[in-house]
Amino acid sequence: MAFDGIVMKNIVCELNNCLTSGKINKVFEPNSNEIVLGIYSNSKNYALEICTDSKNYRINLTTHSKPNPFNAPNFCMLLRKHLIGFKIKKLSTVDLERVVTLELEGYNELNDLICKKLVVELMGKHSNIILLNENNRIIDSLRHFDLSSKSTRCIMPSYEYVYPISEKESIMNLKNFEDFYNKISDKLNTDDLASILSSKFIGISKEFVSYYIDKLKLLPPYTIDSLKTLYNTLCDIISKTGSSNLSCIEFVNNKNKTDYIACPTTKENELSINFFIDDFYFKKELNESFVSYKNSLLTILLSNLNKYKKKLDNISLKIKECDKMEQYKLYGELITANLYKIKQENISSIELENYYDNNKKITIPLDNSKSPSYNAKLYFKKYNKLKGTLEYVKNQKQETLDELNYIESIIYTLDNSKTIDDLDEIYSEINETLLSKDRAYQAKQIHAKKKNSKKKVKDTSWIPIEYTVQNFKVFIGKNNKQNDYLTCKMAKPNDIWFHTKDIHGSHVILKTEGKEVPNEVLIKCASLAAYYSKAKSSSNVPVDYALIKHVKKPKNSKPGMVIYTNYKTLNVDPKK
Repeated sequence: MAFDGIVMKNIVCELNNCLTSGKINKVFEPNSNEIVLGIYSNSKNYALEICTDSKNYRINLTTHSKPNPFNAPNFCMLLRKHLIGFKIKKLSTVDLERVVTLELEGYNELNDLICKKLVVELMGKHSNIILLNENNRIIDSLRHFDLSSKSTRCIMPSYEYVYPISEKESIMNLKNFEDFYNKISDKLNTDDLASILSSKFIGISKEFVSYYIDKLKLLPPYTIDSLKTLYNTLCDIISKTGSSNLSCIEFVNNKNKTDYIACPTTKENELSINFFIDDFYFKKELNESFVSYKNSLLTILLSNLNKYKKKLDNISLKIKECDKMEQYKLYGELITANLYKIKQENISSIELENYYDNNKKITIPLDNSKSPSYNAKLYFKKYNKLKGTLEYVKNQKQETLDELNYIESIIYTLDNSKTIDDLDEIYSEINETLLSKDRAYQAKQIHAKKKNSKKKVKDTSWIPIEYTVQNFKVFIGKNNKQNDYLTCKMAKPNDIWFHTKDIHGSHVILKTEGKEVPNEVLIKCASLAAYYSKAKSSSNVPVDYALIKHVKKPKNSKPGMVIYTNYKTLNVDPKK
């Protein structure tokens, strides 16, 4: 991301315009990487978000609320003790460094006016929030570092605060292009230009330089004229930092990911960069949360899927062992039928005529320590044991196949989920079915549902997908629970149910309202059922449809599982 010194300086400029003389009245710590300060300034309430995440570090005003833990962490409590009631004198940065200092003043317990500082260092994995007293000594910090942890500074309570020293130079201190060229000329043939500039100069990100190299259409090997063009462009932008003549724009970088950079603008907006950054990172973190949540659920499902596949393999081995069942029965019958002929004892095998196969000779192994009659009894015992085993494992096999089919249906639903609400429903379903016997494992899973949010938002996750086809209402379930709700509760007996034949997909309900349904409506509904299934990329997909009164849900069956009769089948192409 391009949260560099240029963006930082402009954000601080905007914050100074609205937060100077503002009073801190709230402090929150939504997670271990964030602090949110509630500030009342100029008859308005602001929320200043400070994020020290190694990838999403930033400081900006936010309008997006986040859930807070029930018990405030220690650092949050310390900030509340020291900051609530204090006013912001100003916010400042040095050059293009990503270090912001909030200078604060307020009254202590003895009603004496004192000054404190809150230093925000946004330096990737070394990002930190440090509270200083009037003597520039550290009261406490979000993260502690000492010299034993290979840190160049000691960030611990009671230590004097040392400003981070950068080995990079400031492009703002260069006199002219010749100075600029002399700084980078020795590396022009060894590395790409964006990396050179970002490693040489403070506050300039690689993404920022890459964007303007592409925009100016500069190609290696870089000439003096092309470098001069780039230098003038960068100087023009940097000269506008700290003014209202810069804004942020989104673009797609070389890695095909959405990024942003600062650029000149003619429009003046008081908090444009702050709210741009706020919206950008809110969407990014929401997407990251969605992907992480989705992957956590997928891990649970794949773990269960592999477990049942192994179980199915073991069942198949047991069924194979039962193939000898009829042979043992035959051995027992032949020995019993020929006991009068068998005179020898202590023999290891015997050759008898198989009257089931034209009296062909068959050799039957025997236990020479047992009598022939006892050997026959052992063979019947093995037969009866395998017979009971076969009946049991066949039932097990069917149950296992049903479980595998059910898990695959959830994986299909998960692949097609679009929002965290969709994932919450899937989590709820697997929590009730797959995880109910393993609470310890369940407790370790990531659940992103915002249960602690004070504002109750209307739950839209139970609203199914809805279409109108020639004045007929059509409803489509987004997951197994919604499928059950639509088919078993919402639909009336004369409504029509659609589902792809032997393919995982959504239940589609056509509300007939007692009217006759034209064939073209049936075809369109079948096309929707094909589209909302695993066969949406195929053609000529078979879709079964039947009246709701002919669709039944077996007792104790898995969510989304139904049986149906009196149905017809249409072969259609999926259509959105």
